[in-house]
Amino acid sequence: MSFDSLGLRAELLRAVDEKGYAAPTPIQTQAIPLILEGRDLMGSAQTGTGKTAGFTLPILQRLVSSPAKPDGRRAIRALIVTPTRELAAQVAQSIADYGKWLPLKSAVVFGGVSINPQKQKLIRGVDILVATPGRLLDHAGQRSVDLSQVELLVLDEADRMLDMGFIHDIRRILKLLPQQKQTLLFSATFSDEIRKLANGLLKSPALVEVARRNATVDAIEQIVHPVDKARKRELLSFLIGSNNWQQVLVFGRTKHGANRLAKQLASDGIEAAAIHGNKSQGARTRALADFKAGKLRVLVATDIAARGLDIDQLGQVVNFELPNVAEDYVHRIGRTGRAGREGQAISLVSPAEAKQLKDIERLLNREIPTRAIAGYHAGTATEKNAVNPAPQAPKRRRRRRTSSVRRAAA
Repeated sequence: MSFDSLGLRAELLRAVDEKGYAAPTPIQTQAIPLILEGRDLMGSAQTGTGKTAGFTLPILQRLVSSPAKPDGRRAIRALIVTPTRELAAQVAQSIADYGKWLPLKSAVVFGGVSINPQKQKLIRGVDILVATPGRLLDHAGQRSVDLSQVELLVLDEADRMLDMGFIHDIRRILKLLPQQKQTLLFSATFSDEIRKLANGLLKSPALVEVARRNATVDAIEQIVHPVDKARKRELLSFLIGSNNWQQVLVFGRTKHGANRLAKQLASDGIEAAAIHGNKSQGARTRALADFKAGKLRVLVATDIAARGLDIDQLGQVVNFELPNVAEDYVHRIGRTGRAGREGQAISLVSPAEAKQLKDIERLLNREIPTRAIAGYHAGTATEKNAVNPAPQAPKRRRRRRTSSVRRAAA
């Protein structure tokens, strides 16, 4: 199947072609026609499956094909709510890319940056607004946003919004919207909580599910390297250097630990930066941009970055520490192996993390292959007397092209 067969306008097909996409993904094939029909929709697809284009393309088409109000004033007709700033920025970029040949205006609002420039853009008028819940309610409180004309609502990564405690904010936002609207709800999983939310919000929704519950992307090779806790950083530097990895996303559990690891990697001669909720939005944006541009070899992140990071051709994701919640493992490793590409997820697992590993394997319904690295595997040094000798010097990095561009998140 081609994008032409989905009934999209020539302007959208041109934008898709310029992005280099030849054929729609399964979520796009199923969702786009249903959204164009005006159906409410519950969609579930693993990260990296093209979900964002699956709703931005038909939204753009619906808005440009249906005339706005006759008074000529530009009103917000589509609202897309996301849990994190990074995801909001990604969705906004998708709208800009696919809508470049259409006479529609869009804006994105999230916290961590000045509200005044956002207010000015909203006052001038936009057709599509992408927002995180907290900043959207800030604008509503300051009367800089009017949601009374919204025709299409998208709740993206609704499960994450519930996990981050945004349910009360979502309910407040819903009260600001018209009763009659098309609603699209996307979630990595259809938990009981998500189904309860959907039952009170969607009208006879179509169900699109292209991956089994909590399934991982098949293209991701998963490996466990057993290692004592005190030697994890040493092993990570060794793996990066000996394999000549050029772009590595590393996950840890705490903000302080992410900062410390980034500094340690830098002392090993590996360009690295940390990204987490305590970083200013400017610092987060710069670190992500430098990572995508190849100026940073390693980005160390907490789970705030497990959703919403869209990095093309990311080869490796490393779990420096396993997450406490097994489902977060799926979201983390989903940063690689995107859109059918191959990827590798490496977990550095200490003996103390045996329970977390078992929980993850139970969720996946499979064992993750274990591969001990000579000289580094657990038991080769006790945590009491482990040392951190200088790792193998990282090979000089080749310049490569990269494409694309709870509460603290809002």
